[in-house]
Amino acid sequence: RTFGTREIPVALAATRAQLLLSFAVFALAVGIGAVSAKHDITFVRLILSVGRDVLWSAAQVAAGVWRANAHPPRGAFVVVPLELHDVHALAALTMITAIVPGTVWSELAPDRSALLIHVFDLDDEAAFIQHYKSDYEQPLKEIFE
Repeated sequence: RTFGTREIPVALAATRAQLLLSFAVFALAVGIGAVSAKHDITFVRLILSVGRDVLWSAAQVAAGVWRANAHPPRGAFVVVPLELHDVHALAALTMITAIVPGTVWSELAPDRSALLIHVFDLDDEAAFIQHYKSDYEQPLKEIFE
């Protein structure tokens, strides 16, 4: 009975400094993003694309786990040829791959010409590669190279 009137206000008061710091960091990030977007929209498109894919993939993975007995997921390794060679761009691509549910960065070729990714449920390998390259690799090339 007192959760909304007692526990939440007490918890907020106890963590006030951390909440204010979090808000300040968030406000700074939004400000930097706004200035950046004013000059080049590529980064904003990349962030929105990754956000969309995180939500969509989370739903797909959840559905795949839910119906795994009736329709097992078709997990597969996919070799994605890379045109991206900048180490910072590859680090960003690594993070993007890591946060999108259902994808695992498995191996990068020693010459950085290809990437091996495991996909939780793969319908169409060519479509996956095209999406990965156009939505992630290409914007990172524009930003870093």
